[in-house]
Amino acid sequence: MTYQEKITGLGELTLTPVVPERDAALLHGWVTLPRNSFWGMESRSLDQVREIYAFVDGLPTHHAYLIRVDGEPVGLFQSYQPEADPVGERYAVQSGDVGMHLLLNPPRHLARGLTDAVGPALARFLFRDPSARRIVVEPDVRNHRALRRLVVEGFTFDTEIDMPDKRAQLAFLTRARFEADHPTAA
Repeated sequence: MTYQEKITGLGELTLTPVVPERDAALLHGWVTLPRNSFWGMESRSLDQVREIYAFVDGLPTHHAYLIRVDGEPVGLFQSYQPEADPVGERYAVQSGDVGMHLLLNPPRHLARGLTDAVGPALARFLFRDPSARRIVVEPDVRNHRALRRLVVEGFTFDTEIDMPDKRAQLAFLTRARFEADHPTAA
């Protein structure tokens, strides 16, 4: 286990590294759902999903984690170093930038309140690294739910950028803003 946090009213949230051989079927089931089309993997086969996460697992700059609540899988979280990612070719990467991707796919009984709890928990996880100064995200500009969530969580929108597979909204959450909004995180 990489990280755990007790979240009042929700349960024990944990992050564990994705093991491609073990987790590919679960991830394939999530990333191919129509509601998760913004993940960009809806037409991938099980073997392709396994290969993608085996590749990610081999990178020292990118990490994939299963998010669980009380042991039950509820989502996929990825962190990365922007300078080693295509996004880093599209903006001026600053020292202390850390990128993240999030896909939540909770069972119905865990859906209520999950998004509100997971965002701050993931930020706390990323900001555990004292060198992390700013979280970078680049959701698809058509993903209005994600964009609304970023506003709620304190992200500042920057420019739109063209990624290899989407038009994306670049956004940042600084450590200072996060700690001001979540004083117990400091």
